[in-house]
Amino acid sequence: MKISGYQLFWLIFTMEFGMTAIFTVSPAIFLAKQDAWISIILATLICIFTTVVAVKLSLLYPEQTFIQYSQSILGKWLGTIILVPYFLMWLSVTGVILREFADFVFITLFSSTPLWIVILIMLGAVVYVTCTGGLRSISRCSEIIGPVSTAGCFFIIVFSVKDWDWLRLLPVYSNTGWLPIVKGSLAPASFLAESFMVVMLIAFMPKPERALTSTLWGIAAASVAFLAMTLIVIMVFGPNLPAKFIYPLYSVVTYISIMDFIQNVDVLVVLLWIIGIFIKLSLYFFITSYGSAQLFQIRKWKRTVWLIAPIVFVVSLLPRNTNDTMYFAKFWSNVVFPINLIGIPLLMWMMGTIRKKSMLH
Repeated sequence: MKISGYQLFWLIFTMEFGMTAIFTVSPAIFLAKQDAWISIILATLICIFTTVVAVKLSLLYPEQTFIQYSQSILGKWLGTIILVPYFLMWLSVTGVILREFADFVFITLFSSTPLWIVILIMLGAVVYVTCTGGLRSISRCSEIIGPVSTAGCFFIIVFSVKDWDWLRLLPVYSNTGWLPIVKGSLAPASFLAESFMVVMLIAFMPKPERALTSTLWGIAAASVAFLAMTLIVIMVFGPNLPAKFIYPLYSVVTYISIMDFIQNVDVLVVLLWIIGIFIKLSLYFFITSYGSAQLFQIRKWKRTVWLIAPIVFVVSLLPRNTNDTMYFAKFWSNVVFPINLIGIPLLMWMMGTIRKKSMLH
């Protein structure tokens, strides 16, 4: 399984844009009001920092995945212990994403279909693409889905122009201040920082030196698209109403009507988001399955798929409602994000660099 820099770009873009735009616009606007767009810029800068750390860490051992070089840096026992929170993170996040997808589809499309059926259908698709081609199939899917998602983004921008009111972005900063803007950046930053999974992908690149450029361009493209969507939500609904919506961007799409001719376009946009979520789910599922095989030294890594899939399915059924998934999102941004995505990788990068230099001398 090998992926190119071009494929890595589309993997990062597709994974970052879809769910971030759906789920983090509302909390950002709730905290930062009309200055939420500043929060998105700040979140992008935070994400760029975490991504540079993750890529630099991986390039210390470009032929190894995070599972392997964590033991090279920290030693066998400590390196294995440090992987425990990451496996718990990957398993829980995969299950929660699956549940958030099902809730989104339930609310927007199939309100009479049992959630577990929606979950099983998506999980079946994820298992199929993982087993048939692994990372290669997922990356090829992203090459198709990524440009289509980009077209959908332009579609939303063009057809919502008539409803824009630039005055709803004013005043800038004076009504909020720096603290609400910083708080508003945490939720988007924690979602964008999921680019950390590049630590499991660089080992599959024949030219790993291209990883940083491809990843940063993917984040930049996703962040610009996300920033545009945030601005549109504020300009259409103002700073107060979107904070009360679960999916404010979806509400903007349902609002689109051109000369009473182009209507009900929300179904098409929802389908674009669903296939974007499919890429993110598949990536998480792959790295969890492949990483488990490496950790437990299972030669045929696809065997772990049949263990991971039931666990993910059970996790997805645990939340009772959307409030429970929101609680997990708060735990993610307050605990997992600073520890798993910033603290530990930064510490490992410093230790790995010191170890490499000491070996050279």
